[in-house]
Amino acid sequence: MEYFKTHALLSREKALLQASVREQKKLLVENAKLKKDIEQLRGQLQEKQKRRTAKALLSQAPPPESVSPALTKPDTEPASPLGATAAVPTNRPPPSASLREGRDRPSRRRRGERKPRPNSDPLPMGAESLIDVSRLDLRVGRILSIRRHPLAEAMSVQEVDVGENCPRTVVSNLGGVKDLDELQGSLGVFLCNVKALKMRGVFSQGRLLCCSASDVHVELLVPPSGSVPGDRITFLNYPGEPDRELSSKQKIWELLQPDMQVDTKGVANYKGCWFEVKGKGLCRAPSLTNCTIR
Repeated sequence: MEYFKTHALLSREKALLQASVREQKKLLVENAKLKKDIEQLRGQLQEKQKRRTAKALLSQAPPPESVSPALTKPDTEPASPLGATAAVPTNRPPPSASLREGRDRPSRRRRGERKPRPNSDPLPMGAESLIDVSRLDLRVGRILSIRRHPLAEAMSVQEVDVGENCPRTVVSNLGGVKDLDELQGSLGVFLCNVKALKMRGVFSQGRLLCCSASDVHVELLVPPSGSVPGDRITFLNYPGEPDRELSSKQKIWELLQPDMQVDTKGVANYKGCWFEVKGKGLCRAPSLTNCTIR
């Protein structure tokens, strides 16, 4: 009887697991469709912003009538009292040359004015975005497997599910974590729109966020219970969609990271605004407080 009861319980758990797997697959398909729609809308918005900027530049260009003062200047000069023939100097250039110079001066002036104008336009025209935490694509991910880096003892290589069709490879510096097997199957917070880089021969397609009080004491930032791979980390005071890929020239992560901390209650925040998964809760450190996030 105990065997049959155990067998029935195992069969029920297996059925529940299969149902959850099917639900996850449906969610993955829906997420892919939503991402595609967002990319299309973003492209349309960028095209509208470009057209708006081009119209603003054309409206600020000088009118063509500005050429007329240079052309009419010789006609407005006062006549000499000695007569018309004596007023004309012998070394004056031919009329065709003076007209050509009059046309060239305004054109050179217009070209000189147009070059610096795009750089002097204000940011509300949509040319650039502000640098804040909304530009980071922070998602919940599950560590499917983890191993030591073959060429660096302090680094580890993880295969991570972040809600996409295929898992990502992420290389992290977890020097303070000794038993890596304990992290397998755990949920973490991952930065997903960094440029893929080769780290000691292994390509890394993301960044694992950790909280650390020192180089020895390192913990993974933990998302709220009920989170699933692919859930986005949002910030109440910083709405907006993340970049498709962070620019390496702007060094956005390097500028934002110093303002990411764990407060006295163990909650992760950026400038006092919490790391949040909408409808599920806040991201926390397991045991550390008053420490940095890296």
